[in-house]
Amino acid sequence: MTDLPGGSPTARRILLGSQLRKLRENRGISREEAGYHIRASESKISRLELGRVSFKERDVADLLTYYGITAAAERAPLLELVPEANAPGWWQPYGDVLPSWFAPYIGLEEAATLIRSYEVQFVPGLLQTPDYARAVIAAGGHHLTPDVVERRVAVRTSRQRLLSRPNPPQLWVVLDEAALWRSIGGPAVMHAQLEHLAAMSTRPNITIQIMPFMLGAHVAECGAFTILRFPGPESPAADQTDVVYLEQLTGALFLDKPHEVDPYLLE
Repeated sequence: MTDLPGGSPTARRILLGSQLRKLRENRGISREEAGYHIRASESKISRLELGRVSFKERDVADLLTYYGITAAAERAPLLELVPEANAPGWWQPYGDVLPSWFAPYIGLEEAATLIRSYEVQFVPGLLQTPDYARAVIAAGGHHLTPDVVERRVAVRTSRQRLLSRPNPPQLWVVLDEAALWRSIGGPAVMHAQLEHLAAMSTRPNITIQIMPFMLGAHVAECGAFTILRFPGPESPAADQTDVVYLEQLTGALFLDKPHEVDPYLLE
């Protein structure tokens, strides 16, 4: 059984959920039937298989039995994933300064093998310098105390470590030209930020493209979005899953149904 990149709890939830889905489908069992067997709803089975929620060892054990996995040697690797999948991520200590809807995104970001982002106003968080991040966070939350701002900056810079880890994800960013001209934090901060972008663009796992003003109207008229890709449980190229992340002022949306995701893949 192949682990997912990053080794985060979210990565392990995705791996465990993918394995359970595969076992269920191999037996021809519906999500509704599986949910009934563990006294849960069809939607809970869906969330478990997508790695969106934590697992109970009893539920996993009951599902494995229902799917015909009774040999201890086959059950053990999956049951051993349960505590690892439920472990807190490194970002949990910052839960008091992060929006409740953003913490799940950090976990998904850690588990992704490919991150594609289109940005209109700002340089994306994974490519921001600390000073640029500080200016963006402070401007977006006038009610935030200096301590909260600094802790949010710490989260943002900590997220960037995934770009330098062994087996890092591929990052593909398309920046609207407006993001390069919009002065954030003053000339010195912007100068350092642009130099940082140029340096990051030389890394083999990072692609940065600019959407110029002269292009005029284009298909990405919906605004900023990010597409996260996750590999299947057998190999990075098998059974890939894409999730679209849309951030709003007071919340976020995660789209994973093919008819929701496909239009973003065409943009």
